[in-house]
Amino acid sequence: MGPQSNTNADANEAPTSSMRKVALTALAGTSIEWYDFFLYATAAALVFPTAFFPDSSPTVGLILSFGSFAFGFIARPVGGIVFGHFGDRIGRKRTLVIALMLMGVASTLIGLLPTYATIGIAAPILLCVLRFAQGLAIGGQWGGAMLLVTESAPASQRGYYGAFAQAGAPVGVILANLAFIAISASVSEEAFMSWGWRIPFISSVLLIGISMYVQLHLEDTEAFQQLQASQAEDAEQPQSNKRPRSPIIEAVVRYPGRIMLAAGTFLSVQVAFYILIGFVLAYGSDPDGAALSRSEILTAVLIASGCMVVAQFLAASYSDRNGRRGIFMLGAIATGAWAFALFPLIDTGNFWLIVLAISVGLSTVGMMYGPQAAFFTELFSTEVRYSGASLGYQLGAILGGAFAPTIATILWKQYDIFWVSVYIAIASALTLLCVKLLSETYQNDLTSTG
Repeated sequence: MGPQSNTNADANEAPTSSMRKVALTALAGTSIEWYDFFLYATAAALVFPTAFFPDSSPTVGLILSFGSFAFGFIARPVGGIVFGHFGDRIGRKRTLVIALMLMGVASTLIGLLPTYATIGIAAPILLCVLRFAQGLAIGGQWGGAMLLVTESAPASQRGYYGAFAQAGAPVGVILANLAFIAISASVSEEAFMSWGWRIPFISSVLLIGISMYVQLHLEDTEAFQQLQASQAEDAEQPQSNKRPRSPIIEAVVRYPGRIMLAAGTFLSVQVAFYILIGFVLAYGSDPDGAALSRSEILTAVLIASGCMVVAQFLAASYSDRNGRRGIFMLGAIATGAWAFALFPLIDTGNFWLIVLAISVGLSTVGMMYGPQAAFFTELFSTEVRYSGASLGYQLGAILGGAFAPTIATILWKQYDIFWVSVYIAIASALTLLCVKLLSETYQNDLTSTG
């Protein structure tokens, strides 16, 4: 009785003592990684059209710039496959560090990249290559960081702790916007367009150094260690001369429908999110629209991102008590409906109404994105969870987020801003359908297989 009681006490202490460290580490790592990824979104709206696509008209330059932004999304499933495979072979932590290092190198090189005026067509080509490298890194990082917290968390708090990994995205937006606001306030417009925009990218070296330190000083969780031990044990015992399939192939063979539905649940999140943090920077500062200053529109997105963090934790905690699907579907409905209020509020030109427009929009997105880490974790069995969750997430990222700013720009310039709202609403309707087709997961046992 005594030894068993001690064991139970130790088990109860583990979540309260170590989970905070794991959760904050995941938050730090994902925030820094997303900071680098989102720097590109901000620069694509404000700088890259003139720095790398100067021979085009302003509208075409913006479309081309957002098109290069999409390269990062195209690379994300590749990153999820490659890093997911090696994460199962050489360890989660080491793979995460490699992904962070890749992001740091790519982001720093973007900050050092000569413009079109200096090296011609090579400039936008190299920009796209480096953006692709960013996509590889973010594709590999998400699955590991997300599983690090959700597999370690108590079953009754899986959503809440998973929200720490998810919070890295809006926190990354905040850091990226703060960086651009600080530079904009410190230098002239001419200096900003010439060299000031490079500083936030080059500073990624320091941020990645901090992130690597945190990652290297965190022990793998017991769940990861058990999985690796099980794989090593299986490798030592030949079974009918059959080699185990790659986890990504196993996931696709066993869960093809579930992976595609997971991707579909991510559509509304991605379309709305990248329009709210990327496209609105161009729309809000357009001379024919609200015509806010760069600092004003960046500040509006920054405040709204803070609201999104709060919404994510509230929604994730709610999902722990009442299930993932209900709050996810409510978020999709709210996102689709709010899309029709978003641009009329921005068109007022009133700063606080614009803050309201973007804040409510990102908060409705947070209602879906907060519980998503736990939802995706619970959809797949242990042996293919990294691969299955990563593939569903990254496929959804391509389908939803890759071309969202580009499509929104074309709809706005060729038709009317109303059709951007319709675009968001359609994505939300598809997400609603996909979530309804999935079963509830919040009471699933993560140690089960099959």
